[in-house]
Amino acid sequence: MDTAALERLDSFPYRHHVGDLMTAPVVTIDPDRSVAEATRLMSERRISSVVVLDGEGRLHGILTERDVLRLVAAGPGRLADPVSAAMTAPVHAIEADAPIYRALARMARLDVRHLAVVDDHDRPVGILTSSALLKQRASLALTLGDEIAVAPDGLALRAIHDRLPALVRALRSEDVSATQASSVVAGIVRDLTARAGELALSEMKSAGRGEPPAPWCLLVLGSAGRGESLLAPDQDNALIHEGGADDGAWFTTFAEHINRLLDEAGVPYCLGGVMASNPSYRHSLAGWQAQVDAWVARPQPEALLGADIFYDFAAVLGTRRLAGALRQHATRAAGHSPTFLYQLAAATDDVPRATDLLGRLRTREGRIDLKRYGLFPIVAAARVVALAWGSTATATDTRLADAAAKGAFSDDAARSLIDARGVIVEAILDQQLEDIAAGRIPDNRVDPRRLGRRAASRLREALAVAAETPELVHDALSNRPITSAP
Repeated sequence: MDTAALERLDSFPYRHHVGDLMTAPVVTIDPDRSVAEATRLMSERRISSVVVLDGEGRLHGILTERDVLRLVAAGPGRLADPVSAAMTAPVHAIEADAPIYRALARMARLDVRHLAVVDDHDRPVGILTSSALLKQRASLALTLGDEIAVAPDGLALRAIHDRLPALVRALRSEDVSATQASSVVAGIVRDLTARAGELALSEMKSAGRGEPPAPWCLLVLGSAGRGESLLAPDQDNALIHEGGADDGAWFTTFAEHINRLLDEAGVPYCLGGVMASNPSYRHSLAGWQAQVDAWVARPQPEALLGADIFYDFAAVLGTRRLAGALRQHATRAAGHSPTFLYQLAAATDDVPRATDLLGRLRTREGRIDLKRYGLFPIVAAARVVALAWGSTATATDTRLADAAAKGAFSDDAARSLIDARGVIVEAILDQQLEDIAAGRIPDNRVDPRRLGRRAASRLREALAVAAETPELVHDALSNRPITSAP
């Protein structure tokens, strides 16, 4: 990939997600049915594949038109064979919230025409086909995901990471919104984290440590988990596994490899220690459930510093059902503890207004910290209200929309917060692009003087909306019915 190519970028794969194009519901067949029956089913439904499930409803295989043709070539009588004898296994899968560019890269790299779309429990919720993609775009877009998938080490990942500003600049030049661009950045941070996990596995094997001793799942937390990263992210990750005490040393070393590789890739170590190499962010499933129960039972302000970012987690590599089980437990526990929810909500109470008594923006050295005064209160509000009203969403805008749909507050209130976040993200991201171009280290502080009159006015309005979130959150918590807890 090069900068010139970025200037010709087709932004469709970065704007849209797999869920937008997948076919649902999934058409399935039992593995002991005949291929002839499966072929008739595909013909009747006008589809090019059927999914084969195991006894627990998880992916077992997929039978495609290609598989049927290969079987027929071996002899027409083979159509009586069971589906299990002709299907392709294992099935390549992707998540519904993954960006289209990642699906394009995966299909091209694996030379497949179908991807199963799965939920957190590895159960299929849809099918994405190459024909569906071609109906939307006749040409492949430039995909960072493909380069990430084959990167051999941390330095190769760094070369990809360093091109993120050029990608975001190209997206913004095509009028892709700042929130959509930040979602692309988050997706690439997830991809980088997943590849770091794969490389760490290879390093463990090369060092004679062998295969993982138990199922595991690598998580990203914070903004990458929400799908809202900007251009100055650090590492926020965690590890969940099903190992026992004797397996702890293996997972400790594995996590250390992951965090080192990410640092080499340009995603620096988290100064707050929110990383899988920290024992506080590396537990068995039972250990994580116990940690959640402790947060909920004793919601002290210090402990909640780790709890809030945890609730934004997303699985990026490994056994996703572990993440699904943890999310179910964590969401239920939070929803049943009003004390915990009110303590989470209290974090927004301490954020001062963005303007002083004279109505001037609170700047330091000519810049205002828009994460502190704007993003934090909106993101924190969306998180606690979503938990209170039983939503398992992680993206801020989705959390707000879910909460409004459930009756936590009005649709207008949700839209106001969503719009305000968009204005604030735009101001930060465009400032970061300007700073990077000037050789400055990007952060979340914005120089208001670079904004035009209209943009400055919109920013003030957005910050005023953010300042009202504590009252909105407390009203939403007071109004929630007991039955809203999952």
